[in-house]
Amino acid sequence: MVIRTASLSDLAAVAAVEAACFPAAEAASERDFARRLAVYPNHFWLLEKDGVLVSFINGLVTDEPLLRDEMYSDADLHDENGAWQMIFGVNTLPQYRRRGYAAQVMRRVLADAWAQGRKGCVLTCKDKLIHYYETFGFHSEGVSQSVHGGVVWYDMRLTF
Repeated sequence: MVIRTASLSDLAAVAAVEAACFPAAEAASERDFARRLAVYPNHFWLLEKDGVLVSFINGLVTDEPLLRDEMYSDADLHDENGAWQMIFGVNTLPQYRRRGYAAQVMRRVLADAWAQGRKGCVLTCKDKLIHYYETFGFHSEGVSQSVHGGVVWYDMRLTF
């Protein structure tokens, strides 16, 4: 297995994994990923197994303390010197789930964010995943103001 950051050449694979992991209303489009990869490819962590993209995490960096829905579609909100690493999605192909791949990528994201001097990491998740993210040290801050995909999200924060 290899964990590495992304490049624009990973666009098709990233979009395909996203489409396999999220309902259409919640999934980022290939166009969104193209813009993100053009602006902050070093904030895409990809886990490959035998040359196949199995899992990835991506998100921008900002001084804003909460993940806003606009951040998903506006890559220009990225501030490389920002305090908080936002996490937009934790993706693992369905056939590779429950093998610890997402956890390996998450540990790398957290280590990199800490090494870069960030205050911590922020994400939103559905209620059934709160406990999972708590295992990494995230704490729930309650129901998010996000209306992304028309579902209820919870704000989660890990402060270093």
